[in-house]
Amino acid sequence: MTTTGLGQLPSTDPTAILRYRDGIYAVDLLTAAITEFQFFDSLKANPGTLEDVCAHYGWDERPADVLITLCKCNGLVCEDEEGILRITASAEEHLVEGSPWNLSRYYASLRDRPVVEDFVRVLKSGRPAHWSGLDEADGDWHGAMLNEEFAKTFTGAMDCRGVFLGKKLADIVSRELEKGKRVLDIGGGSGVYSCALAANNAHLAAVVFEQAPVDAIAREKIRERGLSEQVSVAVGDMFSDPLPADCDIHLFSNVMHDWGGDKVVELLQRSREALPADGLVLIHETFLNAQKTGPLPVAEYSCILAHSTQGRCYSVAEIEAFLLEAGMEMIDHRATGGDRSVILAQVK
Repeated sequence: MTTTGLGQLPSTDPTAILRYRDGIYAVDLLTAAITEFQFFDSLKANPGTLEDVCAHYGWDERPADVLITLCKCNGLVCEDEEGILRITASAEEHLVEGSPWNLSRYYASLRDRPVVEDFVRVLKSGRPAHWSGLDEADGDWHGAMLNEEFAKTFTGAMDCRGVFLGKKLADIVSRELEKGKRVLDIGGGSGVYSCALAANNAHLAAVVFEQAPVDAIAREKIRERGLSEQVSVAVGDMFSDPLPADCDIHLFSNVMHDWGGDKVVELLQRSREALPADGLVLIHETFLNAQKTGPLPVAEYSCILAHSTQGRCYSVAEIEAFLLEAGMEMIDHRATGGDRSVILAQVK
């Protein structure tokens, strides 16, 4: 059996390396706010709710929420108990016209970066931009994943980080996995998380539920890891096709952040319908705190999601609300690794 990396952790922590890649678009979103919308000048003059901000600029709520969260985590915007947003002293000194320490023009030199231009459109429309390296004609990330060449490249990129993140997840939920029999890895990509859970639990079987052409990629990666006897692949669309009904644990790893809240609830409802009464749901993601004031690396990661997907990073409180709406309840929240954590939930 070849499961290199899945059964052990590296001797060093790659979190700092992951953060550089995860947060790469944060500067572009902040630059768009400063240079194209004079956001901090406006908010100084007109404090208001997120809804007020969206109405003022004609912004879509999803990317606007990501921007506000980024600013809150950076100490540039604060929010009171009534949800009123105001700029902080730091923003007033360094990002507002008229201050001798204003740095807005320092960001102006970045104004023509392609992703800055993308964010101007994303803020206004709410629609994701094309993934970096794709032509506009290829569409956004969701559509591009139907292209075999792109799917192979993207899935490979996500697979390599999953070797570390999957082992961390397996360790943190080891007690629950000991009691489980069969995991359904919904939207499981290459199957790296299923493979990590299986590699660390010899009794456990897993099914990766993926659409074409990713299903073929998953089969190949599972075979390469020598885990074909434990981990299989079922083909289907997680929003429309029946979920396999013989699994007592459902795993959503890095799935929810690709979708809007209504789609997240839909996925959870489908999961609840397919699970047995004592079934368990694992939601493995990067989560914000309830106030959306941190962690900063998660707020920065949310920027690339707002740019290229239909989703964003959610707070633990938002996921808990989605679970309740879907007829489930959160039973625990545990840190794993690489700024990720896992929410455990069950049917109410």
